[in-house]
Amino acid sequence: MLEDPRITAMGLFVEAFTGVNARLNVQLAEHGLGNVDFEVLVRLARSPGGELRMTDLAAQTGLSTSGVTRVVDRLERDGLATRRACPTDRRGSFTVVTPAGVAKMHQVLPDHLALIEEWFTGRLSPEALEALLTSLRTIRDAVRPGATSGAAAQASATH
Repeated sequence: MLEDPRITAMGLFVEAFTGVNARLNVQLAEHGLGNVDFEVLVRLARSPGGELRMTDLAAQTGLSTSGVTRVVDRLERDGLATRRACPTDRRGSFTVVTPAGVAKMHQVLPDHLALIEEWFTGRLSPEALEALLTSLRTIRDAVRPGATSGAAAQASATH
């Protein structure tokens, strides 16, 4: 049982993620960002209109509602994001990346992408990377079915 390849697969996945993530966190800290702050900013910046409902942001990041609120409070304090009321639901609100938040992404991303290339994607052939992306999406969709919530609806609303 201890030699089960499922244990090996999970162990290698965790070790690889932890190792790459540690390198990325050092680089993010040099720009005054934590991993979660960066994750939220990237998701906002890549979303149609640079915005996501707070509930969708929570689902995509895996944070609790209060966790997302704390991150957005911090990003607002730093001028990187702002909130706006949802026009169709008084109880809902959107988080919107600000121009300063987009500028911060442009400042951080070149070095961030270089590290991703060096320690992750650059170590895989194009075919292996495509297979990995497909596999990761399959797993993500199974374990976090709400992770893409809001993205499809926003994309179709903008077309």
